Amino acid sequence: MSAVERTPLQEQRRGLAITAFTFTLWGLVPVYWHLLKAVPSQQIIAHRIIWSTVLVVAWLLISNGTGWWRQIAAQPRALPTLALSSMAIAFNWGLYIWAINAGHVIETSLGYFINPLVSVVLGVVVLKERLRGLQWLAVACAALGVTWLTIDAGTPPWIALGLACSFGLYGLLRKMISVDPVAGLGIESLYLFLPAIGFALWSEAGHGGGFFGGWGWRNDLLLILGGAVTALPLIGFAYGVKRIPLSLVGILQYIAPSLGLLLGVFFFREPFDSAKAIGFAAIWVGLLLFVSDSVYRSRKIPR
Repeated sequence: MSAVERTPLQEQRRGLAITAFTFTLWGLVPVYWHLLKAVPSQQIIAHRIIWSTVLVVAWLLISNGTGWWRQIAAQPRALPTLALSSMAIAFNWGLYIWAINAGHVIETSLGYFINPLVSVVLGVVVLKERLRGLQWLAVACAALGVTWLTIDAGTPPWIALGLACSFGLYGLLRKMISVDPVAGLGIESLYLFLPAIGFALWSEAGHGGGFFGGWGWRNDLLLILGGAVTALPLIGFAYGVKRIPLSLVGILQYIAPSLGLLLGVFFFREPFDSAKAIGFAAIWVGLLLFVSDSVYRSRKIPR
């Protein structure tokens, strides 16, 4: 019997609610980062790292003392792999925030729509995983959609591809080691903490402001709370994903890019013409095939 089946029904319902709420927050977060559009993107990412590190490490120390560090340090490959994954997620965060405040919200949603299929390709190339026929068709549909969007725009959707590939690489690196999601985030945050605070202080020392006071108290407060916006959904996700089936997590993850697309069209008023709709439709068909195959296979597994 699986760990999910041993979890009481009430715990499963709580896990479902928290996971769905987490993806909803991730879908709405472009509005939060847009409130900080007066602050340079590199400063936002520095503060995001600083304050999320404070929150995540404090949470880990309160909940588990230093046991989380000892468990990870006992694995020979864990610390160097987390160093690499920290660079991948820092690039992803930086590109995401820059794209939102540069008016590319729809393209960020595209990146997270194609991310699961990029992860599948990475699994085939790096981990030598084998795909079933329907999964290959799903990847082909996504590739067709990206090709169409490239032809329509005259250039590849670099932002979407950058987000999908960096997050796919992040997932691949985290898959290669067995660590608790939040504890792993704590180590990644510690790797990034000193460079982030060093950059913020260097900026404050005479290069246009970087820590506090340069953009008004409202933006200072938003920068601090950005740590909670980063850390709390990740903690909620780590809680929820242990209590519901992975196939359900795979379906719920599309809440975030769907909300991002709606925000891009109706809140940020970015153009979304019929040509873009055709490209997105091809990718959605690929996702539908991919999710359908995953759900079908999960139901065939004997309980």
